[in-house]
Amino acid sequence: MNADARGGPAPASSLSAARRARELTGSVGGPVADVLVVGLGATGAGAALDAAARGLDVVAVDAHDLAFGTSRFSSKLIHGGLRYLASGRLDVAHESAVERGVLMERTAPHLVHAQPFVLPLTPLVSRGQGALARAGFRAGDALRLAARTARATLPPPRRLSALETRHLAPALRRDGLRGGLLSWDGRLTDDARLVTALARTAAARGARILTRVRALELTSTGARVRDELTGEEGEIRARAVINASGVWAGGLVDGVRIRPSRGTHLVLRPESLGPPTAGLHIPIPGETNRFVLVLPQDDGRVYVGLTDEPVDGDIPDVPRPPETDIGFLLDVLCSVLHTPVHRADVVGAFAGLRPLLDTTAGDPGTAPRTADISRRHAVLTSSEGVVTVVGGKLTTYRRMAEDAVDAAVRVRGLGAGPSPTATLPLVGAAPPHVLAALPAPRRL
Repeated sequence: MNADARGGPAPASSLSAARRARELTGSVGGPVADVLVVGLGATGAGAALDAAARGLDVVAVDAHDLAFGTSRFSSKLIHGGLRYLASGRLDVAHESAVERGVLMERTAPHLVHAQPFVLPLTPLVSRGQGALARAGFRAGDALRLAARTARATLPPPRRLSALETRHLAPALRRDGLRGGLLSWDGRLTDDARLVTALARTAAARGARILTRVRALELTSTGARVRDELTGEEGEIRARAVINASGVWAGGLVDGVRIRPSRGTHLVLRPESLGPPTAGLHIPIPGETNRFVLVLPQDDGRVYVGLTDEPVDGDIPDVPRPPETDIGFLLDVLCSVLHTPVHRADVVGAFAGLRPLLDTTAGDPGTAPRTADISRRHAVLTSSEGVVTVVGGKLTTYRRMAEDAVDAAVRVRGLGAGPSPTATLPLVGAAPPHVLAALPAPRRL
């Protein structure tokens, strides 16, 4: 049980070097915890919060810092699941829409806001394709309704005139532009900030958040760990172990096969694109349901992404975007622009690795493209009883965490009730009218 549940003073949410040292000393070789979580990206931090919110005693470790891996290299979008609806994955689409609403209206309205997107109707988009896209956006709005997300949170899609389209995206080529389709989705101010809020909220519930502590070996009763600051090794014992280490999950638990997919983004200065006041959906030639996204950021920069390419071999701590990815994104972007963006205009690039579950067997040459692998997450329990959660995406981290803790509670026989995290505000959350009145920049 955490300190709150035992009747003692509730711990603060602040994370510091002194707190880490104190809690690491108490965890290594100390009493048996209820749950040990390995990995402090969005899913791992979410699992630590979920378990702590149920009154369980939680230790969570990461070999690096909060959001070191995939969770800091995302598009910073909170998707409603439209892409999955178009491909017939109704369960994933509905789950995405529900979790988007949870973040925007209950748990993190200070970190997620509505983002407008324009799909320009250029000569590359036939009238049939435009009609299909418009039907898709209407279906996405139906998803919003089914998820019970308010219209005030996400406005309805609509058709734009050519003038309105150019106003929102000044860099678009005017020749043959028939107008555009306006839609809305959720966007994070910062993905690493979300993970930090999750970890701090978990810490306020009594979870011990231990960064720079590497799990060397997992068993059903804990882990052998190393303090990356001192090199000292020891053991953290726990009744249940959750492996939420993302693309590195297969290195800690036998039988878990991960097929990483690289998502690359470009970083442009705002003047390269107008600057745009809305994001863009740019159809990828030859694909029926894939787009390159143009994503304006609160600090003025613009992201352009993203690719979906398989990664073979060893998994790097920090993946590097290859020139082939950069060239592909520029080619698709320039297909709709009046003035091309050149390689010299790219001021930065970053890449993240999606931890997709490899369900293929036999010849890897027959495996589907990573772009076609389902984003539905999976919770796997090893023969020893270690629970691993993989797959999914940033939007659904909370549901992934809930399912992982549910499995750990069930498999290890822990005394805990259902997850309360769908209605548990993160540190800093407040109603929109309160946030709007704060004397601070919007992004803060």
